[in-house]
Amino acid sequence: MAGNDWINSYLEAILDVGPGIDEAKSSLLLRERGHFSPTRYFVEEVITGFDETDLHRSWIRAAATRGPKERNTRLENMCWRIWNLARKKKQLEGEEVQRNAKRHLERERGRREATAEMSEDLSEGEKGDFPGDGSAHGDSIQGRMRRIVSVDLMENLANQIKEKKLYIVLISLHGLIRGENMELGRDSDTGGQVKYVVELARALGTMPGVYQVDLLTRQVSAPDVDWSYAEPTEMLTPRTTESSMQELGESSGAYIIRIPFGPKDKYIPKEQLWPHIPEFVDCALSHIRQMSKVLGEQIGGGQPIWPVAIHGHYADAGDSATLLSGALNVPMLFTGHSLGRDKLEQILKQGRQSRDEINTTYKIMRRIEAEELSLDSSEIVITSTRQEIEEQWRLYDGFDQVLECKLRARIKRGVNCHGRFMPRMVVIPPGMEFHHIVPHEGDMDGDTERNKKILLLTHQFGPRYCMQVMRFFTNPRKPMILALARPDPKKNITTLVKAFGECRPLRELANLTLIMENRDNIDEMSGTNATVLLSILKLIDKYDLYGQVAYPKHHKQYEVPDIYGLAAKTKGVFINPAFIEPFGLTLIEAAAYGLPIVATKNGGPVDIHKVLDNGVLVDPHDQQSIADALLKLVSDKQLWARCRQNGLKNIHQFSWPEHCKTYLSRIAMSKPRQPQWQRSNVGFENPEQNSPGDSLRDIQDLSLNLKLSLDGEKSEGTGTFDNSLDSIDRKSNLENAFLKLSNGIIGGTEKASLMEKAEQNVSGSRFPVLRSKKYIFVIAVDCDSVSDIPKIIKTIMDVAGKENSIGLILSSSLSICEVHSLLISGSISPLDFDALICNSGGDLYYPSTSSEDGTGLPFSVDLDYQSHIEYRWGGEGLRKTLVRWATSVNEKKGQIVSEDESRSTVHCYTFDVKEPESIPPVKELRKLMRIQALRCNVIYCQNGTTLNVIPVLASRAQALRYLYIRWGMELSGIVVFAGECGDTDYEGLLRGVHKTVILKGIGNTALKLHSNRTYPLDHVLPFDSPNIHHAEGCSNEEIRSSLRKLQVSKE
Repeated sequence: MAGNDWINSYLEAILDVGPGIDEAKSSLLLRERGHFSPTRYFVEEVITGFDETDLHRSWIRAAATRGPKERNTRLENMCWRIWNLARKKKQLEGEEVQRNAKRHLERERGRREATAEMSEDLSEGEKGDFPGDGSAHGDSIQGRMRRIVSVDLMENLANQIKEKKLYIVLISLHGLIRGENMELGRDSDTGGQVKYVVELARALGTMPGVYQVDLLTRQVSAPDVDWSYAEPTEMLTPRTTESSMQELGESSGAYIIRIPFGPKDKYIPKEQLWPHIPEFVDCALSHIRQMSKVLGEQIGGGQPIWPVAIHGHYADAGDSATLLSGALNVPMLFTGHSLGRDKLEQILKQGRQSRDEINTTYKIMRRIEAEELSLDSSEIVITSTRQEIEEQWRLYDGFDQVLECKLRARIKRGVNCHGRFMPRMVVIPPGMEFHHIVPHEGDMDGDTERNKKILLLTHQFGPRYCMQVMRFFTNPRKPMILALARPDPKKNITTLVKAFGECRPLRELANLTLIMENRDNIDEMSGTNATVLLSILKLIDKYDLYGQVAYPKHHKQYEVPDIYGLAAKTKGVFINPAFIEPFGLTLIEAAAYGLPIVATKNGGPVDIHKVLDNGVLVDPHDQQSIADALLKLVSDKQLWARCRQNGLKNIHQFSWPEHCKTYLSRIAMSKPRQPQWQRSNVGFENPEQNSPGDSLRDIQDLSLNLKLSLDGEKSEGTGTFDNSLDSIDRKSNLENAFLKLSNGIIGGTEKASLMEKAEQNVSGSRFPVLRSKKYIFVIAVDCDSVSDIPKIIKTIMDVAGKENSIGLILSSSLSICEVHSLLISGSISPLDFDALICNSGGDLYYPSTSSEDGTGLPFSVDLDYQSHIEYRWGGEGLRKTLVRWATSVNEKKGQIVSEDESRSTVHCYTFDVKEPESIPPVKELRKLMRIQALRCNVIYCQNGTTLNVIPVLASRAQALRYLYIRWGMELSGIVVFAGECGDTDYEGLLRGVHKTVILKGIGNTALKLHSNRTYPLDHVLPFDSPNIHHAEGCSNEEIRSSLRKLQVSKE
């Protein structure tokens, strides 16, 4: 911004109304000898980082004022605006400094505590698996593959993958995504990420060993976008040579799968997608489940082929991938592209908005929480540069480089990590297609006439677009210095123009080409970009660079290669002078065309230069350094040739095949995870709907004398089971059932129902099947008083009636013992339920007539669910940390938190809270756990009187998705009954494809639990969704009315 000429003229004018800058003084004073110094404020506050867009508009109006008195009045008003804005900026900066200092202390404290616990046994050299430690880094120590340490090992892994048939799922939600003619730059959501994910999917689809790649995104049917974005499926045409096609082998290819979610017929920005992400997750889960079945029939011998990895791109897709990987129990990868905490800091530095204002505009806190959740769940986090790890990810609670190194060292030694985990950060630069690029090899030196016609030069240099550039130059034969960037202050184009204009030898040897934003009228451009462009034009005029600088108004995406080629033919140089460059894809593109580079030393170009060694890195703030580097490359022919050859020789390391080899090798290092059941999953079958007698409550364990009704009708009675038959009678009944099935005596739905029951009993499983239910009523009401729950349950059960087409699930924060006591107190039979989700999703049970787990309760625990959520569960190490936390809270505020061992289970640690208003909010406890590398789901329940800590992949909402994967229970047939508020996991219950009935007047007391949230509920809850209806009360008629409006009931 210091290079903007309007600032210089503003300073000159402002000197007339106030004293100048006394360089001998370093302090900033409101008054200097009785006079306000607006110039000092302007220089020290605005130029050093303030967004001057609005001030520039004011200056334009002031400069256009003819009367000197009015003009000075306007200038004086601007001065005081600067002072007020500067004061606000200082205040915000001070608050942020305090916040950062507090965060630093918290991180140091957490690191010390984690290190202290782990150091207790560091010298013991423990080997083997440890309780809770197997999931600390995603797998056991023995089961973990060694780290890639050589090119040979990477090649070996790549060769192993060639023999496989992998299914990979990529997710990128926002923007407009299609395989051809991408509308890059159409809006802020359709940019480089869109191109990256499409090309990644295309490249992975051509890799040996990869059978299919699905890129999941949003289906958009809005009238203001092209019809192609409404197509459900689009196959990505591979861009490969004949030789690579021969290596491809058997492959289904890569596809864009567009999933409808969110507002219909409306294209919305990414900030408005958050309430609709669970809807996407449910629909994507259905697609993946069906595709896994199809692939299993094609290449899996009838067994489903689950994704080998789910890769989320950006925070919204990371949030989706977290839920999907948890529901499917498959590994997750994450690429942030742009990180929320970094953006928050950059906006705060501008001093224009407070944190609350930023959060309202960008939903930035929801985005940051999604990125933290992605760190909790990801096996691998892929970055483009080392700078992204060291400067951006370090801002997050869930990542600490120092702690990561300690954990890696312990894993290498086989020492217990005490349940701690840190995701592996991997630098994999984006790839690029090079097979279509033919670098120019000709010698362009030689005598030519100075004033040859531009058309002849265009014919010699290349396509017609070159004429748009060459027409600017007096001598188009000179080497071209090419810059390709938006006219954004961060891109530092003004410093480049000044460096070129003030270096006479450089001007004599080279031309400068600036490919900037497409424009028809500068006045129609955004304020900041227009300001930068006007400054560039004024600099060109100031240094009289006419005939030496090109700045065409338009260019197409497909014309960019022609621009690179033109610069290479003139033996030019490509420059990226940005103050900081996260990656620098244009540097790779330029190198592919044989262009040496001059680039900023801040950010990604450092990593690129280490590989390519094809140019010079410079300090973007040092104008003379930029000029010297450019002059050196264009004047030294041997250096230019050497840089060119180095770039062309090493550029293959940034190709898509190389990118994919590294990518797949990293996946191969992760221990594979997928849904695994104790018996084959019959949920993939498609039974006829409404088959009689196929209720979960009808299915009984063989060891408990399941009495199969051969006529397909349910035995009459009150739901109790006949326990009189011995094992011989049960075996005889089962044999008779199979005999009738095999002889075809029973047919249609009766046969399907009986076959299912028989298969369950043969396999010894007591777990039920929900797939035949048309609707599943999920009672997830978090009442102000637990004693009110039985009445609500009875009301909902009365609405459900005795129909077999409606199943019942109870979802609660209570333990199974508390649930049993609650049901008995309300004279409700546990056998009336199909499943019971307890401990906030930490445990899943099914009704039974007896228990073999020693509890004596009529429930059977789902062991498959326990193994499903085991990933990264901290175990005893987590429990000890929670106990220490409770002790520290008690030392400060009295005995208000205590561990409740009677209610705790293997996958749920429960604590009693006596004074909920005195305990730290849930976000603080989550932060503490993340800082110590412990991954878990922290939930305050029962109006804050109970704290449940469960595995990171577990929740009440995720348990429903598990039931869909496990048993085929249709998510769209679920009706969730919830109160107006509830536990801190309340938001997860309301969102998705299921229907929700909110009972007014229930759970209002729990609102206090949500008063100190990281982000407000209205940022994530789609209250305008047609799938959510508010019942006026909890009566039978009011619930029936809500069901009718949700089209669940026609009564």
